[in-house]
Amino acid sequence: MNWHAIRAIYRFEMARTFRTITQSIASPVLSTSLYFVVFGAAIGSRMGAIDGISYGAFIIPGLIMLSLLNESISNASFGIYMPKWAGTIYELLSAPVSYIEVVLGYVGAAATKSLILGVLILATARLFVPYEIAHPLWMLCFLLLTAVTFSLFGFIIGLWADDFQKLQVIPLMIVTPLTFLGGAFYSINMLSPVWQKITLFNPVVYLISGFRWSFYGVADVNVGISLAAILGFLVLCLGVVWWIFRTGWKLKV
Repeated sequence: MNWHAIRAIYRFEMARTFRTITQSIASPVLSTSLYFVVFGAAIGSRMGAIDGISYGAFIIPGLIMLSLLNESISNASFGIYMPKWAGTIYELLSAPVSYIEVVLGYVGAAATKSLILGVLILATARLFVPYEIAHPLWMLCFLLLTAVTFSLFGFIIGLWADDFQKLQVIPLMIVTPLTFLGGAFYSINMLSPVWQKITLFNPVVYLISGFRWSFYGVADVNVGISLAAILGFLVLCLGVVWWIFRTGWKLKV
């Protein structure tokens, strides 16, 4: 394993984040804080509890997951797309670096940024809404798995994209709507039986449900199924990345 190459890619990507810290860190934290102010402090105080949890506290896991998914995809996709756009991807492919080391460097950096963001949002939420974490180790586990899995997914999007517009298509038109409809702001048990069954086809439901369970011990879906769902998607993303580097799809064109 070429740890020097992994460290070089990782440090380069992290340095890019800290050069644009306002856009990479401050902006998502500020945007999510507005949700806490509006839905947590203002509207939340006028709404009843859900599963015995105040509304402001109930939406914290969903809001963290919303930011985590979008930022993981954005960080990883932009990180690998820039070498393609600049043409330096060929230097990377011709270097004595395996695809495993390339993926570890880029995905590791993207996941690290997302974890930093998630922790900052979690700390910021404490300023507006009181909450408790029932299973802190499981919370960190879901946070880490989600960051790594969707950073891998973003890495695939960055390899697939032919222009900057395509980098935003899936996060804005697919991931964000699925998150809003996946129980970020409500429990799916509040829906009619028909819509509950339809909602179960939304993969984000399992992420938010498992993450919320780690906070309050309540979930819309069995936590084992949530964990299996994210692990399954992780394996799928690993398989797609392996296939891309094996065939050279979108790399050798």
